[in-house]
Amino acid sequence: MMADQGEGLPDADADGGPVRHIPVLLPEVLASLDLTPGKIILDGTFGAGGYTSAILAAGADVIALDRDPAAIQGGQSLVEASKGHLTLIHSRFSDLARYAPEGGLDGVVLDIGVSSMQIDEAERGFSFQRRGPLDMRMSSDGVSAADVVNRAKVSDLTRIFGFLGEEPQSGRIARAIEKRRLEEPFVTTRDLAGLIEIVTPRKAKDKIHPATRVFQALRIFVNDELGELARALFAAERVLKPGGRLTVVTFHSLEDRIVKKFFQDRAGKASGSRHMPLVHERAATFAPVGKSMVAASEDEASSNPRARSAKMRVGARTDAPPQADDLSIFDLPNLASLGKIGG
Repeated sequence: MMADQGEGLPDADADGGPVRHIPVLLPEVLASLDLTPGKIILDGTFGAGGYTSAILAAGADVIALDRDPAAIQGGQSLVEASKGHLTLIHSRFSDLARYAPEGGLDGVVLDIGVSSMQIDEAERGFSFQRRGPLDMRMSSDGVSAADVVNRAKVSDLTRIFGFLGEEPQSGRIARAIEKRRLEEPFVTTRDLAGLIEIVTPRKAKDKIHPATRVFQALRIFVNDELGELARALFAAERVLKPGGRLTVVTFHSLEDRIVKKFFQDRAGKASGSRHMPLVHERAATFAPVGKSMVAASEDEASSNPRARSAKMRVGARTDAPPQADDLSIFDLPNLASLGKIGG
């Protein structure tokens, strides 16, 4: 991601200014789900209801989840209009298995990342160009971004910014934060963004704001986004019917890497290495659907800034039994101990 400053990072305009929420890759997502009337689709990231509305229009029933209470409240009119075809639930999508019907699901769709609606609400603290509390929680509980910035050790901040944001100046920014918070704690988004602007000023050739990567890293950490995604993939594997589709749209390379590794691991290839000649075949639990990865068209990317880094991957569930939930396949760093910050 550092090689291409546009890849996997929130668009500078989208992260700073109001951009109407438009469902990304909508025709491609709908086609991937192979929709027919009567199918049951779980939309794990309801947001503004873009995917859900289109799925309902195709005649399918929808179980939609969102961890953001505001999204649940905003979706009540769609629930009423659906006349029983939409069930909207306040929940993390990693818990999607508990809401699947006994016979299983025909499809699961996940649109990963922060929505433009959340960015546009200054009080949520997602945007570095909108003054608001340094929060970034998609739900109302847990550790906030302010807790992390004001209490985490410099070494931990460096790890968070370096891995989750791929920020090349992670150590420098972390040390500057430590020095500043000794004098005055960070309270608002502009407190943090202003410091980063001083420590790593924007150069003329830079396409993104200097605070972009740090804000991305904090948001991902505060909401455990990578862990949530990994657990949601395992959950989908358990509840999809044979032939059911798993469609995932991601917006930066960390997320896309997880989805890619999941589908590769579930493809039924032999395991082992040249150092360990004994290998065994595993039955594939997902078969590829279409291209291994679909990106937004030039027309969509130009009209919808959020689509510029979007990538869609799709798999069809086979009749093989689900495999064990093994987080080691994703090579994620152990950041769990940092979750005690602010406890």
